Amino acid sequence: MSIVIIGGNDCMVCKYKNLCKKYNCRAKVFTQMESNMRNRIGSPDLLVLFTNTVSHKMIRCAVSEAKASNTTVARLHSSSISALKGLLDQTIKGEQVNV
Repeated sequence: MSIVIIGGNDCMVCKYKNLCKKYNCRAKVFTQMESNMRNRIGSPDLLVLFTNTVSHKMIRCAVSEAKASNTTVARLHSSSISALKGLLDQTIKGEQVNV
């Protein structure tokens, strides 16, 4: 399963990736807006938006790419490891993700 994480804290990037690796998922993390972010998102299985730590411009870019590739979008207010772990638990177990 491939996951793209938009937002979060710069110092937590490695922790986000390590947690995703424990769930056998490949993760890309974008904490800052990049000029080529639209092209680098690709078509993941799940797009996670940490809404508390992300700009509106990044959200619009990510959501438009997700709609184009028919990707599930999960919005989390908190950018903590426990919030991401809870989402991955729901997703991996096959439960429906709150969109």
